[in-house]
Amino acid sequence: MELRDAIASRRTTNGAFLPDPVSPEDQRRLVEAASRAPSQLNSQPWRFVLVESRATIEEVARISGASMTTAMGNGTFFERYKRYFRFSAQEMSERRTGMLFDRMPAPLRPFTRSVFTRRGQWAMNVLRVPRRLGAQNRELVAGSPLLMGVMLDRAEYRPGELSAFYSLFSMGAAMENVWLTTTELGLGLQFISFPMEVPGAWERIVELLAVPDDLELMAVYRIGHVTPSARRPVIDWTSSERLPVSRYVFRETCEQPQTGWDGPVQP
Repeated sequence: MELRDAIASRRTTNGAFLPDPVSPEDQRRLVEAASRAPSQLNSQPWRFVLVESRATIEEVARISGASMTTAMGNGTFFERYKRYFRFSAQEMSERRTGMLFDRMPAPLRPFTRSVFTRRGQWAMNVLRVPRRLGAQNRELVAGSPLLMGVMLDRAEYRPGELSAFYSLFSMGAAMENVWLTTTELGLGLQFISFPMEVPGAWERIVELLAVPDDLELMAVYRIGHVTPSARRPVIDWTSSERLPVSRYVFRETCEQPQTGWDGPVQP
């Protein structure tokens, strides 16, 4: 796959992964791709941990599912992100930004537009919709064969200083390299974000992964092989048609272990 094909085909994987493990060779390729990213003065502030332990993945899944239930139940998720919700192709075409929810989970379909109202939130809670969505999210994360934790060196990442910007910029470049490499390898990747939405949940993941004091956990991703039907077609860059806008598909299905603190891979 050529680079620009990978760029055009890159997407977030919101569905379930195949149970096949991610091979050690592919894991190394992901970390090596990350380490090739640019960084200020070649500081390489990133650190990665790859987790295959089923017990650890299932506990992260439990925390993620519970966090989704809480964020959906108290309305903070919808309030925080309602400006990005799109419910029709026409709306998506007009705005050209945001997420198109064209495959809503069955529990949410009756509340497609009322989720932003108090009445809609009350009805969803009465029908236990947040709990059902949380259970689906837990199942999705628990079914992932591999997690990747991304950390920054606190010696470089100093919030409030210019070094923090440099570190975040470098981490973003490193993760884009990872994302494009998963596309090339036929893998999928998704940010496990809900633990960041609920106070205290992210700290439990930090403890679970035993993140050293000199590192800060910035993100956790789930990685795995995607089903053939979920693979994205390669975009024809020579076409005169406009490239498709971002599209978020919220599906009804809800991610010897290789763990350790891996520094940059040397060329």
